[in-house]
Amino acid sequence: MNNFSWQIWRDRRGRVSPLRIAALALLLFPLAKALVDAGAIANGARPLNDLIHRAGFWALIFLGVTLAVTPFRRIARYGALSDVRRMLGVGTFFYVVAHLVLYVADQRYDIAKIAHELTHRVYLIVGGIAWLGLAALAATSTDGMVRRLGGLRWRRLHQAIYAIALLALIHYFQQTKADISVPTFVAGLFTWLVGYRLLAWWQGGGELSTLRLLALAVVVSILTFAGEAIGIGITFGVSPLRVLETAFDFEAGIRPGWQVLAAGLAVVAVDFLRARWNSQPSRPRSAVAK
Repeated sequence: MNNFSWQIWRDRRGRVSPLRIAALALLLFPLAKALVDAGAIANGARPLNDLIHRAGFWALIFLGVTLAVTPFRRIARYGALSDVRRMLGVGTFFYVVAHLVLYVADQRYDIAKIAHELTHRVYLIVGGIAWLGLAALAATSTDGMVRRLGGLRWRRLHQAIYAIALLALIHYFQQTKADISVPTFVAGLFTWLVGYRLLAWWQGGGELSTLRLLALAVVVSILTFAGEAIGIGITFGVSPLRVLETAFDFEAGIRPGWQVLAAGLAVVAVDFLRARWNSQPSRPRSAVAK
């Protein structure tokens, strides 16, 4: 089996896995997009800064995708998704590493300046803590480390992913200078992921009913609307209620709360269809024609 250790497109049995190939393609997509956009990046005012933000953004997205494996494995009734969770997690860390390496290059490898920035700028301190947390999780992601730590301690350590995700979101918001709609949408999706786990824990584990998934989608959407309104209200000194009044002004753009609701309803639809599919009795095999 050691021959397949670096062939990540194969499963544990050494067979080519379409799911792993799809996950690998997903992880390589940002690199392909950067190559396509190479001309625009090179001609930009700060090419390295552009790449820094791209790497950080995709690291956050893949962190969310990794956290989504467990709920979607249950909702889609597709247990094979667990096979790509480690790949997605390690891929996330590679983008975080690229985020830091590009930042160091942008600072012209001035170690003294980098050390000062990382210890005096709040958004870099927050990002640095998240980086170290992900490094610890990546370093302990192997089967050998699971055996060394023991299942219980390993799970407790990796539960730190929720705190790390929160720090990464804060770092993302702090990096965003103007339009916060994308960070708000991403925060709404992360809220859904945490809400799903809290509901599953509250009911003692297992799958959530379609009705509870619907309630979760609505509640998280409301929280997203409220969070955006409060954030904009504090930043610009306006009443959050005035911000909420623009929620139905679709000509000005679709607010993140609606986008989060649409994503939540899509999950509800998947759960409903999969539940109906699984509830259908299997048809008996037709008799051999005489």
